[in-house]
Amino acid sequence: MSAKVCFVTGSARRIGASIIRKFAEEGYAVLIHVSSSIDAGNELKSELIKKGMQADLVQADLSDEPQTFDLISRVSEHSFVQQRGGIDVLVHNASVYEQIPISELNLEAMRFLNRLHVEAPLQLSQGFHHLLSSVQGSIVALTDTSAGKAWSELSHYTSSKAGLRQLMFNLAGEFAPHVRVNCVAPGAILSADWEQEHFDNIVKTIPLRRSGEPSDIAGAVYFFANSPYLTGQELFVDGGWGLNAS
Repeated sequence: MSAKVCFVTGSARRIGASIIRKFAEEGYAVLIHVSSSIDAGNELKSELIKKGMQADLVQADLSDEPQTFDLISRVSEHSFVQQRGGIDVLVHNASVYEQIPISELNLEAMRFLNRLHVEAPLQLSQGFHHLLSSVQGSIVALTDTSAGKAWSELSHYTSSKAGLRQLMFNLAGEFAPHVRVNCVAPGAILSADWEQEHFDNIVKTIPLRRSGEPSDIAGAVYFFANSPYLTGQELFVDGGWGLNAS
């Protein structure tokens, strides 16, 4: 029987790459998506193939609607997908995280993140629906822990992630019973260069007294992908940060 298939957007580095490694180690054929990180994606692909795993690379700019449609066609026709007769796991991971003061936030930045965090996941979810349905597959989206909170200079990021969260909840209802849809919300996992001091201060307040690892997120995604009675859920993987975070 052909291997199950996992497709992860934005998966050349960091959390996305960890998710790819987890599924590859569990015997899935994995499709690594990149926009501009082609070299990193090829390195990850080579690493997995050398270990005897099935991996391939696909490139597209998800901020571009025609490129996203073309990506859907190429993935649908990929040998991994054709041999399996479907896609078992679609992970919406591609994201951009940067601060912009509200006084400087413009519509172009808002449109870009809404495109990346909401429109592209909708396109991909719709485009792969029949392939997910055919194998009773699942979708997992990476949201965040900002729900109900105000994060300074991140209005564009948190609002678009809120849109992604709500979209996934709606799809969980629309796509049931043949496709399950869930969300994983990472806490303090990897800091951006510009937030290291803030990140370190947050870690001091986390009940488990440490930052998380990308493998913690990968494990949560794998859990949802292999839990057949879970849909419409969001799991905070935050070391207990949500217990006292404001």
